[in-house]
Amino acid sequence: MPAESFDAKAFLKTLKQGPGVYQMYDGQGDILYVGKAKNLKNRVSSYFSGRPKDAKTQALVSRIASVQVTLTHTEAEALILEHNLIKDQSPPYNILLKDDKSYPYIMVTEAEWPRVAFHRGAKRTKGQYFGPYPNGYAAREAMVLLQKVFKVRQCEESFFRNRSRPCLQYQIERCTGPCVNLVSREDYQRDVERTLRFLRGENEELVANLTQDMQRAAELQEYEKAAGLRDSVSQLREVQADQVIESGSGNLDVVAAAVAGDIACVHTIFVRQGRVIASRSWYPKDVLADTPAAVVEDFLPQYYLSGEERNPPSEIVVAQAGEQRDIFEQALRQVSGRRIRLTVPQKGRKHSWLDLASRTAEQNLAGKLASGAAHQKRLQSLADALGVEKLERIECFDISHHSGAETVASCVVYGAEGPIKSDYRKFNIEGIRGGDDYAAMEQALQRRYKRLKKGEGQMSDLLVIDGGKGQLRQAIEVLDSLAIDSVKLLGVAKGPTRKSGWEKLFFGRGMQELTLDSHSPAFHLLQQVRDEAHRFAVAGHTARKNKKLRGSPLDQVAGIGAKRKKALLHHFGGLQGIKSAGVQDLQKVDGINRRLAEDIYFHFHQE
Repeated sequence: MPAESFDAKAFLKTLKQGPGVYQMYDGQGDILYVGKAKNLKNRVSSYFSGRPKDAKTQALVSRIASVQVTLTHTEAEALILEHNLIKDQSPPYNILLKDDKSYPYIMVTEAEWPRVAFHRGAKRTKGQYFGPYPNGYAAREAMVLLQKVFKVRQCEESFFRNRSRPCLQYQIERCTGPCVNLVSREDYQRDVERTLRFLRGENEELVANLTQDMQRAAELQEYEKAAGLRDSVSQLREVQADQVIESGSGNLDVVAAAVAGDIACVHTIFVRQGRVIASRSWYPKDVLADTPAAVVEDFLPQYYLSGEERNPPSEIVVAQAGEQRDIFEQALRQVSGRRIRLTVPQKGRKHSWLDLASRTAEQNLAGKLASGAAHQKRLQSLADALGVEKLERIECFDISHHSGAETVASCVVYGAEGPIKSDYRKFNIEGIRGGDDYAAMEQALQRRYKRLKKGEGQMSDLLVIDGGKGQLRQAIEVLDSLAIDSVKLLGVAKGPTRKSGWEKLFFGRGMQELTLDSHSPAFHLLQQVRDEAHRFAVAGHTARKNKKLRGSPLDQVAGIGAKRKKALLHHFGGLQGIKSAGVQDLQKVDGINRRLAEDIYFHFHQE
């Protein structure tokens, strides 16, 4: 049923102002979208106003045949109801996540002799639950540590009740043998309490208490007991040596996102007991959100408002809290029964983790886009937009220099499966006036296509030039001079604001201006190819500049003077060791902080 059949003006007159949820349906009565609002009348009206909308919202509005609303007392109630409706109805325009009920927990039972157990599913057994852990491996790794340090039993009840002698776990000092009364109830309960404190993240206090107990046992000449406590303290200290989170924030999730058109990647880093134990990425598709912050805002309620089966940690770290922070925190409190904070760190370890999660999301999304089906979809979309039957090979050229010096042209190649890096080429440009991009482009294209004309490589279907009509004209003249007419030509010029999404496209030898929706797969493919050509050109220019400069490559890193250079060379034994070192290794050198370590690393790892 077309959108004209829905009388939006008449419907909006009936809407009240106040919090609630709206559900949009198509002509067949199928759900399209579920949303919440602080003010229903204003929010729903915005869909039907005359203001410009992005392509995805326009597609949604064009299919609306009816709208239903549900009033709520508060915006927090609206958020919870929205989540439940999305979970139940699976609207195509909402972020949809698989409701995975199998997340593992560590359970400490309520029993005469409590046990530590691995748990999935409904929490029917009485006890305390800690988690969720992202996967079974992370939970079981934590349980092995608990066995080594606190020696609380992990055996099944049926096994525990029918023992007449201690099992192998006792022999290898992973259990104190409560099944055959080899430990007093008081001492065993103390071990259980220590286990609980560790699972709550109270590590510093726990280590301090264990140290006091160890010293007391030594003073009483209970050397065997003191040695056992010493080993426990040592193991916990080893765990703390790997911790990279500020004291007092032992359990948190770090959530970041990246967006490219109709596909997004949400990446979460899970921290438990002060340690990063795992991470995971999700790829919601066909979402209305078009910025990382908006994707995260949609993701959070879908992921965390699932009741006790997905119990959130005490803190969730994001890049932008948004206007919904208070509402989301209220909804979490209603669902979980405890306070959970949404924080935006500006510095420190949490900020570093957030940066890592953001970069991981971008990397994973790039990999997703470059893979199979997604890339094929974009390739065909671009072919359709250009009016050709199919595209199997695309080449893109870009120029990079600094004030006209060390000019380098790049050529990147994309095939049916994505980038073909073995076919990438760089051209050192010589014999032109500094800063003459037209001449640089002409020289690079001549060198490239003369070789292709001789059969020294595969000819492309489409040649993309990162530039406007001037650069495109150079490409036309080169191909015409070589009598190559089988290659289509496309220029991608930066728009007046030089912002992504505002590029101008010029197609063919007539350089006709081509208009593509900035949200279309075809446009996103062109952006991806153009950005890769730019990256490769800049990397080539930087490498050429560094090679020309005299002295140690370390001299070209800002912030590295004689003293730090000497410290680096002494620590790693030479330049090759520095080149092979990671960021964490570089930070171990006196005077090298995180930022400087990253500068050194990326200085030596540019393509």
